[in-house]
Amino acid sequence: MQKTNPNKFLNISTFLGCMLFAMFSYAQTTVTGKVIDEQTEPLLGVTVLIKGSSSATTTDIDGNYSISVADAATATIVYSYVGYATTEVPVNNQSVINVTLKEDLALLDQIVVVGYGGVKKSDITGSVSSVTGKELNAFPVLDAAQALQGRAAGVVVQSNNGGEPGAPINIQIRGNTSIGASSSPLIVVDGFIGASMPQANDIESMEILKDASATAIYGSRGANGVVLVTTKKGRNGKMVVEYNTNYSIQNTTNELDLLNADQFAAYQTQIRANNGNTIAYPQGPANTDWQDLIYTTGSTKTHQFSFSGGSDKINFYASANYFDQEGIIINSDFERITFLSNIDAQVNDKLKLGLNLFGSLGTKNGVSTQSTGLGGIGGGGDDVISLAMRYAPDQPVFNDDGSYNSGNTVGDLVDNPFAIATERVDETRETDFRSNFYANYEIIKGLEFKTTLGLSSETSKQGTYSPSSLEVTAGAVGGRAAIVNTRQRDVLNENYLTYKRDIGKGKLTLLGGLSYQKTTTEVFGAAANGFLSDSFSFYNLGSAQTLLPATSALSVVEIQSQFGRVNFDWDDKYLFTATVRRDGASNFAKNEKYAIFPSAAIGWKISNEDFIKDINAISNLKLRASYGVTGNPAIRPYQSLARFASLYASSNGETVGAVTSDQPANPNLKWESSYQTNIGLDLGLLKNRFTLSLDYYNIDTKDIILSNNGIPEYFGYLSSDILTNLGEVNNKGFELALTSRNISNENFSWTTNFNISFNKNKVVALINDADVFDDGTPSYFSHDQSTILRVGEEVGLFWGYDYAGVYQGGALPAGTATLAGGVAGDPLFRDIDNSGDITEDDRTTIGNPNPDYTFGFTNNFSYKDFDLSIFFQGSQGGEIFNLTNVQLVNGDANTTVDNFNNAWTPTNTNTNVPRVGNNSNREISSRFVEDGSYIRLKNIALGYNVPSEFLSKIRLERLRFSVSAQNLLTITDYSGLDPEASYFGGGGSSNAKQNTIRGFDFGNYPTSRTVTFSLNATF
Repeated sequence: MQKTNPNKFLNISTFLGCMLFAMFSYAQTTVTGKVIDEQTEPLLGVTVLIKGSSSATTTDIDGNYSISVADAATATIVYSYVGYATTEVPVNNQSVINVTLKEDLALLDQIVVVGYGGVKKSDITGSVSSVTGKELNAFPVLDAAQALQGRAAGVVVQSNNGGEPGAPINIQIRGNTSIGASSSPLIVVDGFIGASMPQANDIESMEILKDASATAIYGSRGANGVVLVTTKKGRNGKMVVEYNTNYSIQNTTNELDLLNADQFAAYQTQIRANNGNTIAYPQGPANTDWQDLIYTTGSTKTHQFSFSGGSDKINFYASANYFDQEGIIINSDFERITFLSNIDAQVNDKLKLGLNLFGSLGTKNGVSTQSTGLGGIGGGGDDVISLAMRYAPDQPVFNDDGSYNSGNTVGDLVDNPFAIATERVDETRETDFRSNFYANYEIIKGLEFKTTLGLSSETSKQGTYSPSSLEVTAGAVGGRAAIVNTRQRDVLNENYLTYKRDIGKGKLTLLGGLSYQKTTTEVFGAAANGFLSDSFSFYNLGSAQTLLPATSALSVVEIQSQFGRVNFDWDDKYLFTATVRRDGASNFAKNEKYAIFPSAAIGWKISNEDFIKDINAISNLKLRASYGVTGNPAIRPYQSLARFASLYASSNGETVGAVTSDQPANPNLKWESSYQTNIGLDLGLLKNRFTLSLDYYNIDTKDIILSNNGIPEYFGYLSSDILTNLGEVNNKGFELALTSRNISNENFSWTTNFNISFNKNKVVALINDADVFDDGTPSYFSHDQSTILRVGEEVGLFWGYDYAGVYQGGALPAGTATLAGGVAGDPLFRDIDNSGDITEDDRTTIGNPNPDYTFGFTNNFSYKDFDLSIFFQGSQGGEIFNLTNVQLVNGDANTTVDNFNNAWTPTNTNTNVPRVGNNSNREISSRFVEDGSYIRLKNIALGYNVPSEFLSKIRLERLRFSVSAQNLLTITDYSGLDPEASYFGGGGSSNAKQNTIRGFDFGNYPTSRTVTFSLNATF
């Protein structure tokens, strides 16, 4: 038997032990560190790679990373991040390596999202503006669209009703591209066409596509521009948990200086005297400031909780948001809960799957504002804002018996504003759910197929109730109640192929696909009068004494599309893009259901040419040019068809239901089409320390749909209008966007962003080139025509009498006259037809609501852990028709101190303000047209990032505190509450759908001045 050599065993054991120890030591070498930029800001998502291996990780939200190194003596770590120069650092047995990445102009080419894909910013041939999530979250907003205001050239953003909680937001890109149709852009969220906007905290970036080259991929819906929204995604690495909260205090930015009770009595006594009544006005027992009663201190609370993370196979992001706003008018509020979830899974090397989920539930309690005087409420008696200005200040809120006072002593008999604000119920509940699934499969190298399936459902229920305690509004009918339910469902399926291939010095990308979308809308409404009790509000219509006729409607729109795009880049110098989309829509006429929308664009990277690339001062220089056609659906379903209207008729002495011809068909009705030219220049200087983008555009919108009322009455149609393609509008303008990195060092940085947009529109053609009139005033005003469309003029000009000062008595100044019966102190108007009398024929264009230009100006400063942002936004040149003043100088309401003190009297003739109680009768004239130019300090914010040395002790990745103020200062000559006026006009339609009714101000919910306290914590 062979003996074992103990020394040999010992040697082998020792060798194996040393090897295991070496392997253990080899496997456990870990390098940690932090990656920052030149402004010492941590960089999230930097790729940290062991050179020559597949071992990699990414930095967390605070720039920290940790990676295992196989051979710490010889290994090299590579740090790479979009927009920054790749940096390689030898490990040399170090366990901690901190790195500062420097910006590299050649790599400042982040991927910009465009329709159905992405492209490097340097390769864009169209006009695209990008807004980052950081900019969108500069201050808290309900709708992320609000945060676009002043951030992108050519984009105008306005609330439909000032600071009303839950008010819709209207976006307009490059002016009015239509007349009667909407000029609002198409919203696309994570590929879902027509989606609602998510919360700003959930948005990674927004791209605004402005010219035809960028928007033609959306064909018939691209004429008004496209807003692409990309929500946040998960990243590889450990889970990141984030909590954001804001609390805001809000107050009205302005109140009118109205007369108190004593002044009001003197005012009314003077009116009586001017009209031959020597009996003094009998002053009431109170001194009520109705504005103070309806205005209150509002507040906004937001909470957002999100978590994200992932691995090589799956990434996820999920968030929940809570928004609660108490309005600055009593009993107005809005509350909404939303959630969002994104999951992306790399199933294998070929297949990637993803699912996006979004849901929201909101409740809005509103007060009546912007009254039209329609709906059976005479004299605008349901409008809280205007009533607070009109109602007699010498009247109390309550009568002696405890009932609400409705004894307005002058003008229309109306309920008092406090009663309407506290008693009237206006509740809207909205739910929104959206899901969007995608699958992306790489068929062969360079060829990918992507399919998406999206479903959405939006429901809205609005209930209103006016109790009998509102004597004027609802007392006569024992209370009014109404409910309107709306439901919209969308199905969207898109399938497309993307092929990429290098051809010599060129790079080719081909895209082709199919799209199908179906939208179904259902509406049901019911109303009733006469209730024994107010306890059930609008939830017990069956108990009413009178049930009004119910309404219901169903509409379906289907759009089938084929689309394609070619991108070609030769030698990183010469760029070409061509796009085409063919859309077919069910809501268009029999002969015009399909249309083709093409575009083409070229780009020249001059800075990459040999004759200029060695000029160090020029970092980037690119010329762009594009031309294309995009469309606007412009009509609702079935409007091109022959239509019948229901009515009541008599048969054998009894009332029976019947129908009659309402409108003839137009089988040739087609899309409005915008023919767009864009020429642009992008310039970067001194390693992109200064970047400049210039764009000139010209948009001819043809085949605009108008109502042709030239049908003879003997044809027997109830409506004399038929829709036809006979209008044309032109928009042209210039845009500039400038970014400057003024100072950039270790402790301090200062950057400036400035943009300005000029737009000029013109009506080119109308039906028979005849003037078209519309109305933007309440129905109880003296005229039903206050705007005009005229060939050769801008859209929506104000129409009325041209004010020429105050009549001083005696002979009338040449070319002027007064309204019938005018005496000294009454207003003078220009006598256009020289008839000696002021009649309807003396009306003319008296103002232009379209601004000459809009701008935004932001300065961002940072010093160590502190940062400061100052954001100004403004508009120049647009005029406002102050309908509030029309009402307040009429004599049958309260008035301003300025009007009373400066009014003409026999001893005060050197004034431009007519006598009180004059014969104007709410006339529509140029004396109420004011300059609406303004500059607004939109936001100022101071933030502090708690140092990481302290955070590590409390297990936090990031902790930030900030305080900000919104609408802190407005510089304007406008005498009304707010130069951002948005009254929707006497027709009661939303100004988001109207281009001819702009710039009117009457009873708008006021804009609020806000102070916000914010906290952000990342775990």
